Amino acid sequence: MTMMSERHESAMTRGMSPRITVLLVLLVLALFLLPWIAGRYPIYLAMQILILAVFSLGFNLLLGYTGLLSFGQAGFFAVGAYGCGKILLAVPNLLLGIAGGVAAAGVAALLLGILSVRHTRIYFSMLTLAFGMMIYSIAWKWRDFTGGDDGLVGIPRAALEFPGLASISVSAIDRYYYVVLVLSLLAIVAMYRLVRSPLGLTLQAIRDSESRAEFAGVPVRKYRLVAFTIAGLYAGLAGALLPPLENTVTPPIAHWSTSAEPVLATLLGGVHAFAGPIVGSVLFFVIKDVIVRFTEYWLIVFGVIVVALVMRFPEGVMSIFAKRSDGAS
Repeated sequence: MTMMSERHESAMTRGMSPRITVLLVLLVLALFLLPWIAGRYPIYLAMQILILAVFSLGFNLLLGYTGLLSFGQAGFFAVGAYGCGKILLAVPNLLLGIAGGVAAAGVAALLLGILSVRHTRIYFSMLTLAFGMMIYSIAWKWRDFTGGDDGLVGIPRAALEFPGLASISVSAIDRYYYVVLVLSLLAIVAMYRLVRSPLGLTLQAIRDSESRAEFAGVPVRKYRLVAFTIAGLYAGLAGALLPPLENTVTPPIAHWSTSAEPVLATLLGGVHAFAGPIVGSVLFFVIKDVIVRFTEYWLIVFGVIVVALVMRFPEGVMSIFAKRSDGAS
């Protein structure tokens, strides 16, 4: 690990003080209480933020922890969404649909990852972009399976089926919110444990010096494939949570512009901070939601604000807390 990443990691580790722990507990409690104090739109916005946060965490496993910039994550996002949508249309079982979407995205990531991780740097990025656009093209052209430009419509927000135990209806948006919240929190905790496990440390070693990792006997390509597959699983989970929310899936979710969303969220929050993609996801949707209220040319204004934030905080807004932690120590 480089000195810079060590400084970031140590700052964030020191930041996990009892005060921060209390704030995290209060934040989680507030998220669980949100349906009781807010209307439908804030609940919908919160779910979109959670979905992007999961999407961005998987992306940052590649960028921030493995040193691989992927422009094709929207492809796996779309595979998860279409997989979940097709299952729900055939078998109205929410857990089965989400699990099927995640599994489909994981298989796609494994197969395409075998080809992608043979390359690094710009070659890896361009290859993932090409594979992502290939999936986008399939979503448009394979009308019998994907519905073409009409997409999949009428996807039910099916009940949570626990065979032999219970069936819980989540047709109301506030009930489905809890499904998204619980699965997102589990994904966040799992990623937190992963990046601090021997696997996560090995990925960081590869990021910092591929040649040294190979000299130490680390099978670099194998570990990159593992990271690529896990990132695909996270993209698939984010995608699988979308069809029950929107009741439809359309090809644009596979476009490269969708791949740009976790990139922007991660850059806004900070690549070297675990919470960076989560904070960036909040900023992404809050900034967008405010701008859209005032102008139809929101993309221009949004782009200017994002560029300004990235220039002002090149290491992400989470670097503010890291610097405060360093100053307090």
